[in-house]
Amino acid sequence: MLDNLAHISQEALTKDKWGGQHKIIDKWLEDREHLLIDYCKLSGLPPFKKSQTLPSIDEIKAFSGLLIDYVSAGHFEIYEEIAATFENHGEDPLTPYWRWLIIQTTDKLVGFNDKYEVISADEFHDKLDEDLSVVGEALATRIELEDKLIHSLCNE
Repeated sequence: MLDNLAHISQEALTKDKWGGQHKIIDKWLEDREHLLIDYCKLSGLPPFKKSQTLPSIDEIKAFSGLLIDYVSAGHFEIYEEIAATFENHGEDPLTPYWRWLIIQTTDKLVGFNDKYEVISADEFHDKLDEDLSVVGEALATRIELEDKLIHSLCNE
């Protein structure tokens, strides 16, 4: 999970570099920042401390809701708008492999939501750290992909 912090710390750099160029990018980066803050809180990653108690099921479900909102916005709004921008110029910033990675990260993030939206408080404790680690890895990969899209769009 800690290996993912390098990718997550890229968030501020991306926001500083590309923020303000497109309203859609600004909103996307703002939502991503909120999601990452909540992820770090749940996972006990710096600057937050690991709690001696596990997060409540309500905290997990709230994070899961943010996660799904973010993934949905990416797939059903932002990616389509970016793709349309590039189609107008006959370009595509993502290779089939990168597209496959987006699908893989989506599956992992949606899988977390599917598991924790129906789980009871006494069921989730034994796998939470492992599941959050999977989410962290998926988010790190997704951020790398999104930053590539943002870079392509802003240099277009």
